[in-house]
Amino acid sequence: MSWAVNDAEFESVLALSAPRRYEYFIKRSAGHGELWGLHGDGGWVMAEDDDGRTLFPVWPHPRFADACSTAAWADGTPQAIDIDEWVEAWIPQLSNQGFGIAVFQTPSDRGVAVPPDRIKTRS
Repeated sequence: MSWAVNDAEFESVLALSAPRRYEYFIKRSAGHGELWGLHGDGGWVMAEDDDGRTLFPVWPHPRFADACSTAAWADGTPQAIDIDEWVEAWIPQLSNQGFGIAVFQTPSDRGVAVPPDRIKTRS
């Protein structure tokens, strides 16, 4: 279950560099047993890297995901993914499809792109 993110934490985390947000994502997602994606009318939202590789965006909290629910993702609603389900079902499926993971994008930054199996264990 999500924790409360106050305005000060929200703004300060959004201002972090992508690598620091990645660290925050790992700590919070592992600690709370869930990560978040955006789901819209057409299914899960997807991103692309500079090489055209499909990326599945994830966030540590619904408030951060919701902040990215704009433009092409305007119909996206934050949806939780249990960390155990992520490990058992999502990682193999995303890997088989050749997708990467876009960790903790912001409205102004693409986040960190990693292979699915990099986000596979609880701390």
